[in-house]
Amino acid sequence: MGIPVLILGESGSGKSASLRNFTPEEISIFNVAGKPLPFRKKLPKVKTSDYRMIMAGLQKSQKKSFAIDDSQYLLSFELFDRVDERSYDKYSDMARKFSGLIRFVADQMPDDRIVYFLHHPQVTEDGRIKAKTVGKMLDNQLTVEGLFSIVLLCRTDGQRHYFETQSDGYTTAKSPMEMFEFEIDNDLKLVDQKIREYYEI
Repeated sequence: MGIPVLILGESGSGKSASLRNFTPEEISIFNVAGKPLPFRKKLPKVKTSDYRMIMAGLQKSQKKSFAIDDSQYLLSFELFDRVDERSYDKYSDMARKFSGLIRFVADQMPDDRIVYFLHHPQVTEDGRIKAKTVGKMLDNQLTVEGLFSIVLLCRTDGQRHYFETQSDGYTTAKSPMEMFEFEIDNDLKLVDQKIREYYEI
């Protein structure tokens, strides 16, 4: 059983930068939006928004850590491609594909595999921060955070970047008891080590 991890953060909050301490031998990145990484180090990445290609890449790789950078664009790009479809069934189909990718990680990948979904957040009408989707129709079909045991929220005060690991009542951040402090450095290599130590994998 693999471990999917959700990393929520606004543009510029340090999501992609959090990958900086991995080595090329440790991680592979599925670059959905095709953006350059915000640091000099070259990490292996594949530009794709195709679910089947991502799952095939996850399955055949011998690496233990992966990132799907800007995973919300898996939903957005498909919505743009299907904008002329009038049926609401497309939202159910989109929810099925996105949740199916997360379940694929959790159900079909080996125990020592961790996949980080780097995802933009949105603020709800009541001021809560949650994973961004493509509207209320899809929200009715899918609660993204419900498919993850670990949800980290990227924060910055303009001088430092960090993760919040638990909710303050207005976010969906969460993590198992005693895995992390409330605030930690935005370093996914460190997060990766902590997760493996916690679960003894």
